[in-house]
Amino acid sequence: MLDLTFEPPKPKVIAGAKHDWELVIGMEVHAQVSSNAKLFSGASTQFGAEPNSNVSFVDAAMPGMLPVINEYCIEQAVRTGLGLKAEINLVSAFDRKNYFYPDLPQGYQISQLYHPLVGEGEILVDMEPGIARKVRIERIHVEQDAGKSIHDMDPAMSFVDLNRTGVALMEIVSRPDIRGPEEAAAYVTKLRQILRYLGTCDGNMQNGNLRADVNVSICRPGAYEKYMETQDFSHLGTRCEIKNMNSMRFIQAAIEYEARRQIQIVEGGGEVVQETRLYDPDKGETRSMRSKEEAHDYRYFPDPDLLPLEIEQEWVDGIAATLPELPDEKKARFVTEYGVTEYDASVLTADVELAHYFEESAAGGDGKRTANWIINEVLGRANKAEVGPRQIASPEANAAILAMVGKDEISTKIAKDVLEIHIETGEAPDKIVEERGMKQVTDTGAIEAAVDQIIADNPAQVEKAKVNPKLAGWFVGQVMKATGGKANPKAVNEIIAQKLGL
Repeated sequence: MLDLTFEPPKPKVIAGAKHDWELVIGMEVHAQVSSNAKLFSGASTQFGAEPNSNVSFVDAAMPGMLPVINEYCIEQAVRTGLGLKAEINLVSAFDRKNYFYPDLPQGYQISQLYHPLVGEGEILVDMEPGIARKVRIERIHVEQDAGKSIHDMDPAMSFVDLNRTGVALMEIVSRPDIRGPEEAAAYVTKLRQILRYLGTCDGNMQNGNLRADVNVSICRPGAYEKYMETQDFSHLGTRCEIKNMNSMRFIQAAIEYEARRQIQIVEGGGEVVQETRLYDPDKGETRSMRSKEEAHDYRYFPDPDLLPLEIEQEWVDGIAATLPELPDEKKARFVTEYGVTEYDASVLTADVELAHYFEESAAGGDGKRTANWIINEVLGRANKAEVGPRQIASPEANAAILAMVGKDEISTKIAKDVLEIHIETGEAPDKIVEERGMKQVTDTGAIEAAVDQIIADNPAQVEKAKVNPKLAGWFVGQVMKATGGKANPKAVNEIIAQKLGL
């Protein structure tokens, strides 16, 4: 593992008109389970299908149709719990949440309240190289998603699309351990990264496959520490929940606005009302959606159509044995195995596909050189073109280019030219170098002749360089220009220093 320093949460302090205030944030992240079928039916989960085409009789709540648990969805939730170092409950149960959903035909949501599948875990949130903070996970429960109401297709009617109805969700609930907007975004980023590594959620926030409800409250300095000592929520302020956030930028902006709104209320002598709010990105503000209900308001009760879910430890152990290498472990291995910096390792492991791409490119080569090449050359071009790195260059092409650099057959500058030609033509790098005569000149005799000619043509510059050795760089540039960039830079520097007596 990396040598990490764990810091206690650093609260964001906001100056009000009368006092300083701190933020307390807890998050409920809804992650859609990566599965071809829904939680309680065999209907497809394909995104973008024709409205109401992915709907079974169970999803439509036809009389007599009973839910049947999709074992794979449960396996994916267990895998997620194990990836978050959480307790897996061998006995869990589903409850009915009787709250009006206009896009849930049965009139209630099947969720887990009293006995969730996954218990307490943790996430290490990277704040900066070498610095991490722990955010405690309270629970993960499995539930079904609702459909989608559409209000802008007709001035007099609302439409409903039930394709999403019954899709399996994991609701990942954190403790109120997050202390600022940036930390909230970092938490969701790290959680998304882990889910993508595990293959349990694709993390696509644009499609709504990962969305966050953000609970925000304010307190005076020192109150949070009292809460941590006693676990008594009365030390914290009244919280408001901002629903369905699907952008890291919006999460931060919504928290900033909501904190200042609450401070203004309290300092004005009012009381914050516990409620659910929505964020309007166009206006940059939150607005009231409904009063916040407690569990008893939803009238939860055990679902009579589903028996308690009992799983065996042996089955859980089997899932644990198939877990992939997760981001923190992979980052630590990249530092030790490839000799890259912790920052470079963070960049290369941010996405599991990028991590695979790097390792394939570095196979049998110089890890540090490969990391620099991918981060500075490949990713720069990929980001500009808005494509993936494999669409810029294959790992084999990277390895071939860097192998020639390592053998001094081409310089780093020529390597960049080779990459550009490879992108344009698709030709193999070694063929590009051979057919275009791009091999580096290592013949010291040829280099020496070029140096002698430039020295003879520029006597005034020679005298200046003898007084100020830094000016020798001018000669290096002239030699490289004269040789079309093919001269070995190391040999050029050595010969110029020798000739000028530096």
